[in-house]
Amino acid sequence: MLILGPMLTITQALYDQIVAHAREDHPDEACGVVAGPVGAGRPERFIPMLNAARSPTFYEFDSQDLLKLYREMDDRDEEPVVIYHSHTATEAYPSRTDVAYAGEPGAHYVLVSTADTDGAGEFQFRSFRIVEGEITEEEVKIVEAY
Repeated sequence: MLILGPMLTITQALYDQIVAHAREDHPDEACGVVAGPVGAGRPERFIPMLNAARSPTFYEFDSQDLLKLYREMDDRDEEPVVIYHSHTATEAYPSRTDVAYAGEPGAHYVLVSTADTDGAGEFQFRSFRIVEGEITEEEVKIVEAY
């Protein structure tokens, strides 16, 4: 059962950057992080990552890139507020693998579906909380600025 829970508030600029990254990497899955100040729950810094798997059905952060990112966020008093990736052939809903790899209980997990798009078509942009295997979809509110 899908429960509509809290809300992700994100700027139009960040929303556009995530969607653009998903479209650019299509037909492979795109992935990345939006960092924000620790404890603020406010996504601010867009960090596109390389999909080390280079796959249309799976994404994987490069372990060295991820270690570097976490050290950098720690130095800047940031945390991952949004962890995003795209689905290239299915709807924007967490797969079993996505749920298994969801290790940040405080993060918003954003999925963008680029299925059946040519860069100009419709796409899905959805946000979820994934805590201990439980998926909760949340509303996405797009603002011009915080």
